[in-house]
Amino acid sequence: MLKIMKISILSGILLVTLSAGSGMFAQRVSADGAAQTFGVVSDQFFSEAYFKYQPSLGTYSGLHQYDTQLEDYSAANIAREIAALREYEKKVEAIDASALDASIAADQAILLNNIRSMLLTLETIRPWEKNPDTYSSGITNAAFLILERPYAPANTRLRALVAREKLMPKALEEARTNLKNPPRIFTEIALEQIDGDISFFEKDVPSAFFSGADGAEIANDSAAKAEFAKTNEAVVDSLKSYAAWMKTDLLPRSNGDYRLGAETFRKKLAYDEMVDLPLDRLLKVAMDDLHRNQQEFARVAKEVDPDKTPQQVMTELAAMHPAPDQLLSSFHATFDALIGFIRAKHIITIPSDVQPVLEETPPFMRATTFASMDPPGPFETRSKKAYFNVTLPEKGWTPEHIAEHMAEFNVGTIVSTSVHEAYPGHYVQFLWMPQFGSKIRKVLGANTNIEGWAHYCEQMMLDEGYAAAPAGATPEQARQAKLIRLGQLQDALLRDARFVNSIKLHTGEGEPAGKWTLDQATDFFVNEGYQPRAVGLVETKRGTGDPTYLYYTLGKLEIMKLREDMKKKEGAAFDLQQFHDNFMRQGFAPIKVIRKAMLGDDSPVL
Repeated sequence: MLKIMKISILSGILLVTLSAGSGMFAQRVSADGAAQTFGVVSDQFFSEAYFKYQPSLGTYSGLHQYDTQLEDYSAANIAREIAALREYEKKVEAIDASALDASIAADQAILLNNIRSMLLTLETIRPWEKNPDTYSSGITNAAFLILERPYAPANTRLRALVAREKLMPKALEEARTNLKNPPRIFTEIALEQIDGDISFFEKDVPSAFFSGADGAEIANDSAAKAEFAKTNEAVVDSLKSYAAWMKTDLLPRSNGDYRLGAETFRKKLAYDEMVDLPLDRLLKVAMDDLHRNQQEFARVAKEVDPDKTPQQVMTELAAMHPAPDQLLSSFHATFDALIGFIRAKHIITIPSDVQPVLEETPPFMRATTFASMDPPGPFETRSKKAYFNVTLPEKGWTPEHIAEHMAEFNVGTIVSTSVHEAYPGHYVQFLWMPQFGSKIRKVLGANTNIEGWAHYCEQMMLDEGYAAAPAGATPEQARQAKLIRLGQLQDALLRDARFVNSIKLHTGEGEPAGKWTLDQATDFFVNEGYQPRAVGLVETKRGTGDPTYLYYTLGKLEIMKLREDMKKKEGAAFDLQQFHDNFMRQGFAPIKVIRKAMLGDDSPVL
């Protein structure tokens, strides 16, 4: 999972002052003026709308003039945001795409789809009315972004944090006004994470500025320190009050529906990923891939131990994991071997020798995330570290819960997760970002590209021979290679189960009653996706609020089809590294856009 601060409709507010001359866009803009007009409109969108009124997104992206601000969650601002987006939709739509170069026309389509996705979220999905975690984890993230990177002196960042913290109690008050009838699962997730949010402000925030741990600079501005003591205490008190309110007031009346419904689901997928396949076709694609991976899992498991069922081999594999306190170092130990293989086999160009930093997942992400990559934003110039986040077991968990959680990090999935998050997955794609052709390609990302690429890499690396048993391998070496393949297949089955559950949870497609319960979804992760129940519960929770998390397998399959189509087109001239490098140069664009750029046609993505 790549932790990218995309457009934050869940927390960010877009407010734009429209010029009196905006009526010029009532007519279509064509001929020589089209490219220049699109450049002006898109730059205006980013500088005056996208970042200015989503300050946390600005901080993440490396635009630190926004560090002292916080999202305005008021209903009045949401109404202004919708009006502004409608105006920008007209402006972008009025530009004649036929008068633009191909790459710019693609950028226009990407921008227009993103605007429409934001409108769909604000007007139809309405998370600001339905998701209480938007507010509590939203303000926690806003603070975390200032703490995470030493992009400025400690005193400067402390003063920015104080300014941002002053606005946080109001944000939690807006939540009480805005939240109408949340789905119970959303309120439960918010309550599950709220203790981590509170602890973050009580312990992690002061420690980041005043402990000097790991050589960090200590803030010594006495006035800012005194003011911080007040603002931070106020935030902690507000979060505690918010937690009590959620538990006693909001939870009993949280009877809303998390489901998007078929129409909204289809629109979201079309806007976000440029995929418009019918739901029944999508579900068949998902089930076909699930069954292929189950069959391959059974074949490899039989080679591991012919006397055991695949489920028994899976149980054995689940127990083969490092101790929790060795987990981060286990991931780090994979880096050199992966890098060496990529370079020796000419898999892809790695633009930098700098490796990501491993750390524990931030508290506001732990309820729904096992591992993620958190790179610096596209415009960050002062702090270029990328963080590989791993969720460790929590204090107070039972031994059974710890064992189920750690099964996610077995000997096989540690390899596939390192490939996915780091080499040559998310981290390598981040390293290519300076070569992306436009601001739109750097900022507006399609998850079928981002997560699809990382998931594709898991299988591709093993197919190319990574971790294969060497010639003359011992039985134990051969067995180890098969276990790593089983780990990759288990991760593939996890993503297949997400694919199926995203459709069924939100549309009921394929179900007689049109409904698919949370218990059914969890059971599907366990029985068909070969996951421990603790993982199934986490994944089901995530699916309620991340409705199109089918993009992992969907994107992987799109990339695999693109690769095969390029092989057919180029024949003997096809080169895997060149294919991957050319894919990277297209930025975070939807695969449909990349297909047209690389193949020169509009052939189907699947």
